Amino acid sequence: MDRVLQIGPLLPSLERDMREHYDVVLLDDVPDGYLDEHGAEFAAAVASSRIGVDRALMDRLPSLRVIVNFGVGYETTDVEAAKERGIAVANTPDVLNDCVADTAVGGLIDVMRRFSAADRFVRRGDWTRGPFPLATKVSGKRVGILGLGRIGRAIARRLEGFDVEIAYHSRSRVEGVPYARMETPEKLAAWCDALIVATSGGAGTRGLVSAAVLEALGPDGYLVNISRGSVVDEPALVAALTGGRIAGAALDVFAHEPDVPAELLTLDSVVLLPHIGSATHETRRAMGDLAFRNLRNFMEKGTLITPVPEI
Repeated sequence: MDRVLQIGPLLPSLERDMREHYDVVLLDDVPDGYLDEHGAEFAAAVASSRIGVDRALMDRLPSLRVIVNFGVGYETTDVEAAKERGIAVANTPDVLNDCVADTAVGGLIDVMRRFSAADRFVRRGDWTRGPFPLATKVSGKRVGILGLGRIGRAIARRLEGFDVEIAYHSRSRVEGVPYARMETPEKLAAWCDALIVATSGGAGTRGLVSAAVLEALGPDGYLVNISRGSVVDEPALVAALTGGRIAGAALDVFAHEPDVPAELLTLDSVVLLPHIGSATHETRRAMGDLAFRNLRNFMEKGTLITPVPEI
Protein backbone atom coordinates (compact mmCIF):
# COMPACT_ATOMS: atom_id res chain seq x y z
CA MET A 1 0.00 0.00 0.00
CA ASP A 2 1.32 3.48 -0.91
CA ARG A 3 2.42 5.54 2.06
CA VAL A 4 1.06 9.05 2.53
CA LEU A 5 2.43 11.63 4.95
CA GLN A 6 -0.26 13.75 6.57
CA ILE A 7 1.02 17.12 7.74
CA GLY A 8 -1.16 18.60 10.44
CA PRO A 9 -4.87 17.99 11.14
CA LEU A 10 -7.27 17.75 8.21
CA LEU A 11 -11.02 17.45 7.74
CA PRO A 12 -12.12 14.21 9.49
CA SER A 13 -13.91 12.92 6.38
CA LEU A 14 -10.75 13.47 4.31
CA GLU A 15 -8.66 11.68 6.92
CA ARG A 16 -11.07 8.73 6.85
CA ASP A 17 -10.99 8.52 3.05
CA MET A 18 -7.20 8.62 3.04
CA ARG A 19 -6.87 5.89 5.66
CA GLU A 20 -9.31 3.62 3.85
CA HIS A 21 -7.10 3.57 0.77
CA TYR A 22 -3.54 4.33 1.90
CA ASP A 23 -1.05 3.78 4.67
CA VAL A 24 -1.21 7.23 6.25
CA VAL A 25 1.27 8.51 8.82
CA LEU A 26 0.54 11.74 10.71
CA LEU A 27 3.77 13.69 11.02
CA ASP A 28 2.76 15.04 14.43
CA ASP A 29 2.59 11.48 15.80
CA VAL A 30 6.08 10.30 14.88
CA PRO A 31 9.22 10.85 16.97
CA ASP A 32 12.13 13.05 15.97
CA GLY A 33 14.34 11.28 13.50
CA TYR A 34 11.51 9.14 12.10
CA LEU A 35 11.85 10.62 8.62
CA ASP A 36 15.60 10.04 8.64
CA GLU A 37 14.84 6.30 8.63
CA HIS A 38 11.46 6.21 6.84
CA GLY A 39 11.31 9.37 4.71
CA ALA A 40 11.99 7.50 1.49
CA GLU A 41 8.83 5.42 1.97
CA PHE A 42 6.44 8.30 1.26
CA ALA A 43 5.19 8.98 -2.26
CA ALA A 44 2.63 11.63 -1.28
CA ALA A 45 2.12 14.38 1.26
CA VAL A 46 -1.21 15.98 2.15
CA ALA A 47 -1.32 19.24 4.10
CA SER A 48 -3.67 22.10 4.83
CA SER A 49 -2.84 25.31 3.02
CA ARG A 50 -2.05 26.93 6.37
CA ILE A 51 0.90 24.56 6.93
CA GLY A 52 2.07 23.42 3.51
CA VAL A 53 5.30 21.63 2.67
CA ASP A 54 8.55 23.57 2.71
CA ARG A 55 11.86 22.75 1.03
CA ALA A 56 13.38 21.31 4.21
CA LEU A 57 10.59 18.77 4.57
CA MET A 58 10.75 17.87 0.87
CA ASP A 59 14.47 17.18 1.29
CA ARG A 60 13.60 14.57 3.93
CA LEU A 61 11.20 12.82 1.52
CA PRO A 62 13.39 11.66 -1.40
CA SER A 63 10.62 9.55 -3.03
CA LEU A 64 7.96 12.25 -2.82
CA ARG A 65 5.98 12.54 -6.06
CA VAL A 66 2.94 14.64 -5.14
CA ILE A 67 1.83 17.28 -2.63
CA VAL A 68 -1.90 17.84 -2.14
CA ASN A 69 -2.89 21.10 -0.47
CA PHE A 70 -6.26 21.17 1.29
CA GLY A 71 -7.21 24.75 0.38
CA VAL A 72 -7.02 27.11 -2.54
CA GLY A 73 -3.91 28.87 -1.25
CA TYR A 74 -0.55 27.15 -1.53
CA GLU A 75 1.94 29.89 -0.65
CA THR A 76 3.08 27.83 2.37
CA THR A 77 4.30 25.11 0.00
CA ASP A 78 7.61 25.77 -1.73
CA VAL A 79 6.40 25.40 -5.30
CA GLU A 80 9.82 26.22 -6.76
CA ALA A 81 11.43 23.44 -4.76
CA ALA A 82 8.70 21.06 -5.91
CA LYS A 83 9.22 22.10 -9.51
CA GLU A 84 12.95 21.47 -9.24
CA ARG A 85 12.26 17.97 -7.93
CA GLY A 86 9.48 17.19 -10.43
CA ILE A 87 6.94 16.91 -7.61
CA ALA A 88 3.33 17.55 -8.63
CA VAL A 89 1.32 20.01 -6.49
CA ALA A 90 -2.46 20.27 -6.24
CA ASN A 91 -4.84 22.65 -4.49
CA THR A 92 -8.64 22.85 -4.16
CA PRO A 93 -9.84 25.87 -6.17
CA ASP A 94 -13.39 26.87 -7.16
CA VAL A 95 -15.26 24.78 -4.60
CA LEU A 96 -14.82 27.50 -1.96
CA ASN A 97 -15.50 30.54 -4.15
CA ASP A 98 -19.10 31.00 -3.04
CA CYS A 99 -18.49 30.85 0.68
CA VAL A 100 -15.45 33.12 0.60
CA ALA A 101 -17.35 35.62 -1.57
CA ASP A 102 -20.29 35.46 0.85
CA THR A 103 -17.88 36.18 3.71
CA ALA A 104 -16.44 39.20 1.90
CA VAL A 105 -19.87 40.71 1.27
CA GLY A 106 -21.01 39.87 4.79
CA GLY A 107 -17.92 41.54 6.23
CA LEU A 108 -18.45 44.60 4.08
CA ILE A 109 -22.06 45.00 5.22
CA ASP A 110 -21.14 44.29 8.84
CA VAL A 111 -18.36 46.85 9.08
CA MET A 112 -20.16 49.62 7.18
CA ARG A 113 -23.53 49.14 8.91
CA ARG A 114 -21.77 48.28 12.20
CA PHE A 115 -23.91 45.22 12.90
CA SER A 116 -21.39 43.49 15.19
CA ALA A 117 -20.85 46.72 17.09
CA ALA A 118 -24.63 47.17 17.39
CA ASP A 119 -24.95 43.62 18.73
CA ARG A 120 -22.41 44.42 21.45
CA PHE A 121 -24.27 47.68 22.13
CA VAL A 122 -27.49 45.77 22.84
CA ARG A 123 -25.78 43.07 24.92
CA ARG A 124 -24.09 45.70 27.12
CA GLY A 125 -27.47 47.25 27.87
CA ASP A 126 -26.49 50.52 26.22
CA TRP A 127 -29.72 50.72 24.19
CA THR A 128 -31.62 51.60 27.37
CA ARG A 129 -29.50 54.75 27.63
CA GLY A 130 -29.94 56.01 24.07
CA PRO A 131 -29.95 55.09 20.37
CA PHE A 132 -27.08 53.46 18.53
CA PRO A 133 -25.02 55.91 16.40
CA LEU A 134 -25.74 56.15 12.69
CA ALA A 135 -23.72 53.96 10.35
CA THR A 136 -22.83 54.07 6.63
CA LYS A 137 -24.98 52.89 3.72
CA VAL A 138 -23.60 50.10 1.54
CA SER A 139 -25.85 50.33 -1.54
CA GLY A 140 -24.73 52.75 -4.20
CA LYS A 141 -21.14 53.02 -2.99
CA ARG A 142 -17.92 52.55 -4.95
CA VAL A 143 -16.26 49.22 -4.19
CA GLY A 144 -12.76 48.31 -5.33
CA ILE A 145 -11.70 44.67 -5.62
CA LEU A 146 -8.00 43.98 -5.36
CA GLY A 147 -7.57 40.75 -7.33
CA LEU A 148 -10.30 39.89 -9.82
CA GLY A 149 -9.74 36.15 -9.98
CA ARG A 150 -12.40 33.51 -9.42
CA ILE A 151 -13.24 34.72 -5.91
CA GLY A 152 -12.98 38.39 -6.86
CA ARG A 153 -15.46 37.90 -9.70
CA ALA A 154 -17.83 36.01 -7.39
CA ILE A 155 -17.69 38.96 -4.98
CA ALA A 156 -18.39 41.40 -7.80
CA ARG A 157 -21.43 39.44 -8.98
CA ARG A 158 -22.92 39.57 -5.51
CA LEU A 159 -22.26 43.27 -5.12
CA GLU A 160 -24.04 44.08 -8.36
CA GLY A 161 -27.25 43.41 -6.46
CA PHE A 162 -26.43 46.33 -4.19
CA ASP A 163 -26.21 48.77 -7.11
CA VAL A 164 -22.60 49.55 -6.27
CA GLU A 165 -20.05 50.80 -8.79
CA ILE A 166 -17.20 48.30 -9.10
CA ALA A 167 -13.60 48.69 -10.23
CA TYR A 168 -10.61 46.43 -9.75
CA HIS A 169 -6.85 46.11 -9.88
CA SER A 170 -5.12 42.93 -11.03
CA ARG A 171 -1.66 42.43 -12.53
CA SER A 172 -3.26 42.09 -15.95
CA ARG A 173 -6.57 43.12 -17.44
CA VAL A 174 -9.44 40.65 -16.96
CA GLU A 175 -11.31 40.12 -20.20
CA GLY A 176 -15.07 39.88 -20.40
CA VAL A 177 -15.97 41.91 -17.32
CA PRO A 178 -17.76 45.28 -17.26
CA TYR A 179 -15.63 46.75 -14.49
CA ALA A 180 -12.98 49.43 -14.87
CA ARG A 181 -9.38 48.44 -14.19
CA MET A 182 -7.25 50.80 -12.11
CA GLU A 183 -3.52 50.83 -12.85
CA THR A 184 -2.34 50.55 -9.24
CA PRO A 185 -3.70 49.55 -5.84
CA GLU A 186 -3.23 53.16 -4.71
CA LYS A 187 -5.42 54.49 -7.53
CA LEU A 188 -8.07 51.88 -6.79
CA ALA A 189 -8.05 52.79 -3.09
CA ALA A 190 -8.29 56.51 -3.85
CA TRP A 191 -11.30 55.88 -6.11
CA CYS A 192 -13.38 53.61 -3.87
CA ASP A 193 -15.37 53.86 -0.65
CA ALA A 194 -14.47 50.28 0.30
CA LEU A 195 -11.56 48.10 -0.78
CA ILE A 196 -11.95 44.31 -0.77
CA VAL A 197 -8.73 42.30 -0.84
CA ALA A 198 -9.21 39.07 -2.82
CA THR A 199 -5.79 38.50 -4.35
CA SER A 200 -3.66 35.43 -3.74
CA GLY A 201 -1.02 35.31 -1.03
CA GLY A 202 2.68 34.65 -1.37
CA ALA A 203 5.84 36.64 -1.90
CA GLY A 204 4.49 38.46 -4.96
CA THR A 205 1.67 40.14 -3.01
CA ARG A 206 3.30 40.56 0.39
CA GLY A 207 2.49 44.03 1.74
CA LEU A 208 0.55 44.95 -1.40
CA VAL A 209 -1.92 46.89 0.74
CA SER A 210 0.70 49.29 2.02
CA ALA A 211 0.59 52.40 4.16
CA ALA A 212 0.28 54.39 0.93
CA VAL A 213 -2.77 52.35 -0.14
CA LEU A 214 -4.40 52.86 3.25
CA GLU A 215 -3.63 56.58 3.07
CA ALA A 216 -5.30 56.69 -0.34
CA LEU A 217 -8.34 54.86 1.04
CA GLY A 218 -8.73 57.68 3.50
CA PRO A 219 -10.69 58.41 6.71
CA ASP A 220 -14.05 57.54 5.16
CA GLY A 221 -12.84 54.31 3.51
CA TYR A 222 -13.27 50.70 4.60
CA LEU A 223 -11.03 47.67 4.09
CA VAL A 224 -12.19 44.05 3.83
CA ASN A 225 -9.59 41.26 3.70
CA ILE A 226 -10.58 37.66 2.95
CA SER A 227 -7.29 36.92 1.14
CA ARG A 228 -4.18 36.36 3.27
CA GLY A 229 -2.87 38.40 6.17
CA SER A 230 0.46 38.79 4.40
CA VAL A 231 -1.13 40.89 1.64
CA VAL A 232 -1.75 43.76 4.08
CA ASP A 233 0.97 45.67 5.91
CA GLU A 234 -0.50 44.82 9.31
CA PRO A 235 1.38 47.41 11.42
CA ALA A 236 0.33 50.09 8.92
CA LEU A 237 -3.26 48.86 9.11
CA VAL A 238 -3.25 48.94 12.92
CA ALA A 239 -1.87 52.49 12.84
CA ALA A 240 -4.48 53.58 10.29
CA LEU A 241 -7.35 52.12 12.31
CA THR A 242 -6.23 53.35 15.72
CA GLY A 243 -5.42 56.77 14.27
CA GLY A 244 -8.75 57.10 12.46
CA ARG A 245 -7.04 57.33 9.07
CA ILE A 246 -9.49 54.76 7.66
CA ALA A 247 -13.07 54.31 8.83
CA GLY A 248 -12.99 50.59 9.57
CA ALA A 249 -12.03 47.09 8.51
CA ALA A 250 -13.49 43.59 8.32
CA LEU A 251 -10.68 41.05 8.64
CA ASP A 252 -10.87 37.29 8.23
CA VAL A 253 -7.11 36.82 7.97
CA PHE A 254 -4.07 38.08 9.85
CA ALA A 255 -0.31 38.12 9.48
CA HIS A 256 0.44 35.77 12.40
CA GLU A 257 -2.64 33.62 12.92
CA PRO A 258 -4.11 32.91 15.38
CA ASP A 259 -2.53 35.98 16.98
CA VAL A 260 -4.48 39.19 16.36
CA PRO A 261 -2.96 42.61 17.13
CA ALA A 262 -4.14 43.57 20.62
CA GLU A 263 -4.88 47.12 19.49
CA LEU A 264 -7.72 45.85 17.29
CA LEU A 265 -9.55 43.90 19.97
CA THR A 266 -11.24 46.92 21.53
CA LEU A 267 -12.10 48.79 18.31
CA ASP A 268 -15.79 48.85 17.40
CA SER A 269 -14.76 49.92 13.90
CA VAL A 270 -13.22 46.51 13.20
CA VAL A 271 -14.93 43.17 12.52
CA LEU A 272 -12.62 40.29 13.48
CA LEU A 273 -13.19 36.79 12.13
CA PRO A 274 -11.06 33.65 12.81
CA HIS A 275 -10.22 32.77 9.17
CA ILE A 276 -13.65 31.28 8.44
CA GLY A 277 -14.09 32.37 4.82
CA SER A 278 -14.66 28.81 3.60
CA ALA A 279 -15.78 27.35 6.92
CA THR A 280 -19.12 25.76 6.10
CA HIS A 281 -19.98 22.09 6.21
CA GLU A 282 -20.81 22.07 2.51
CA THR A 283 -17.66 23.80 1.30
CA ARG A 284 -15.21 21.99 3.55
CA ARG A 285 -16.67 18.64 2.48
CA ALA A 286 -16.30 19.67 -1.18
CA MET A 287 -12.70 20.72 -0.51
CA GLY A 288 -11.99 17.40 1.19
CA ASP A 289 -13.55 15.45 -1.67
CA LEU A 290 -11.48 17.34 -4.23
CA ALA A 291 -8.27 16.89 -2.23
CA PHE A 292 -8.88 13.15 -2.01
CA ARG A 293 -9.75 12.88 -5.72
CA ASN A 294 -6.48 14.66 -6.53
CA LEU A 295 -4.55 12.22 -4.35
CA ARG A 296 -6.26 9.12 -5.71
CA ASN A 297 -6.08 10.28 -9.33
CA PHE A 298 -2.35 10.85 -9.02
CA MET A 299 -1.70 7.57 -7.26
CA GLU A 300 -3.66 5.61 -9.88
CA LYS A 301 -3.04 7.59 -13.07
CA GLY A 302 -0.13 9.94 -12.35
CA THR A 303 -2.16 13.07 -13.04
CA LEU A 304 -3.95 15.71 -10.95
CA ILE A 305 -7.46 17.09 -11.34
CA THR A 306 -6.51 20.60 -10.15
CA PRO A 307 -2.75 21.13 -10.40
CA VAL A 308 -1.41 24.51 -9.39
CA PRO A 309 -0.63 26.64 -12.45
CA GLU A 310 3.08 27.12 -11.74
CA ILE A 311 3.94 23.45 -12.33
